[in-house]
Amino acid sequence: MEYTDAPVASQFRLGFLIHDVSRLRRTVIDKALKPLGITRSQWWVLSNLSRNSAHEMMQTELANVLDIGKVALGGLLDRLEASGYIERKADPADRRAKRIVMTQLGEEVLERMQAQGAELNRDTLRDVTPEEVKIAEDIMHRMKKRLMEMDSDLRNGRSA
Repeated sequence: MEYTDAPVASQFRLGFLIHDVSRLRRTVIDKALKPLGITRSQWWVLSNLSRNSAHEMMQTELANVLDIGKVALGGLLDRLEASGYIERKADPADRRAKRIVMTQLGEEVLERMQAQGAELNRDTLRDVTPEEVKIAEDIMHRMKKRLMEMDSDLRNGRSA
């Protein structure tokens, strides 16, 4: 299904709205998490670690999942480790590689962050019906899928 019938301004308006909602959401989350002493970036690291059943990942895998460079991830991990939320451990199969493991303290702060996040989501969606949320999620999933296809095509030298 192509989206060519809409005026050009509307097409750009959607992109601006998506960007603005994302930016404002990040701002609100940062302010809400400040009392916990953790940043959204640190939350993102812990959240991704929690998606693995053992709550650990190879450092290179974590960098790929977060789509950030080794240096930027290294700084985040330094702060998380200094706070006691993660530990770096040598990988048993490759002593040069590091596994990032969430600690019990990390699990506890993640639970508090998730509770805070759930409250923020409820408040954000206060004037949106469950049906509208489902429609928006469906649309965003399809847009994400298409953008990933376009990215792959462009990476491989094909036009989107």
